[in-house]
Amino acid sequence: MGDSAEKSSKPSFFKGLKAEFKKISWPDRESTIKQSVAVVAISIAVGLIIAVLDYIIQYGVNILTSL
Repeated sequence: MGDSAEKSSKPSFFKGLKAEFKKISWPDRESTIKQSVAVVAISIAVGLIIAVLDYIIQYGVNILTSL
């Protein structure tokens, strides 16, 4: 029943997809490197903050449980 409608919509879908891909503006190499370095630096900073908070909370729990 719907086979003919499906077959005719697939080529138009791929044409539309190709047209949309042509509209994409990719960042240049320098911008990509800067953003990647920022992501890595922020990830390390957040990891360190979480590690310090974990150590402090663990120390507090150990004090409370030893009472």
